[in-house]
Amino acid sequence: MIPPDGPDGTEMPDVVTPDAPGLVLLVWDAPNVDMGLGSILGGRPTAVYRPRFDALGRWLLGYAAELSVTTNDTLEAEATVFTNIVPGTSDNVRPWVEALRNVGFAVFAKPKTSEDSDVDDDMLEHIDRRAESGRLAGIVVASADGQAFREPLEELADEVPVTVIGFREHATWAVQHDTITFLDLEDIPGVFREPLPRVSLENLPDEGAWLQPLRPLTALLNSR
Repeated sequence: MIPPDGPDGTEMPDVVTPDAPGLVLLVWDAPNVDMGLGSILGGRPTAVYRPRFDALGRWLLGYAAELSVTTNDTLEAEATVFTNIVPGTSDNVRPWVEALRNVGFAVFAKPKTSEDSDVDDDMLEHIDRRAESGRLAGIVVASADGQAFREPLEELADEVPVTVIGFREHATWAVQHDTITFLDLEDIPGVFREPLPRVSLENLPDEGAWLQPLRPLTALLNSR
C-alpha cells in the first residue's frame, strides 16, 4: 500500500507495464480532517476519538476487493496521509507518523511555515500523477468537507468511482452529489473507539447545544 520511494525519499514515478494492476487510491487530508473532528468535539481529540488507521486500511482493502469483482480486474490499494508539521513539534508527531507507516500508509509531511503552506496542492498533484499513470481504478479522498477537491473529483467521476470520506455536517455538497459517493468517517467499522458526540443544526437537543468555533479567534490576526 506504500508507493516506492527514491533514494532521497521522494516519490518514484509510476512505471506502467502491460500487466500492472489497477489502483484504488486513498488520500487523507490530515489538517482538514483534524479541523472537522475538532469542531465536532469542541476541542482537540483525545485518544478515544482519534481515527484508527488500521480500521481504515481494512476498509480500503475491502473496497478495492469489491471493485475488483465489479470490474473483473485485479486491483491494488494504496493509501497516503498528507500532513503539516509545525516547527518544533516533530518529536510529538513522530510516533504517529511511524505508526501510520507500520500500518501500511505512506506519509507526505510538509513544514507548516505559513498560512499558505498547506498540503492541498500536494494532494492534487499526487492524484494527478496516479490518474496520468493509466492505472487509477478508484479514488477515495478523506477530508472533513472535501471542497478543495470538488472540481477535480467531479472530472474523475466521469471515468472512475470517486468517494469522499468526511463528516456529513461539513460535506453537504458531497452528501447530495449525483456522481460522487459520500461516506461518513464514523460509518467505517472500528475507526472510532467511541461514538462521536455529534450535534448539528438538524439534530439539536431540546435544551440547545454549544457549537464550538472552527478555529481560534486569534487566527484573524494572521489572515490580514
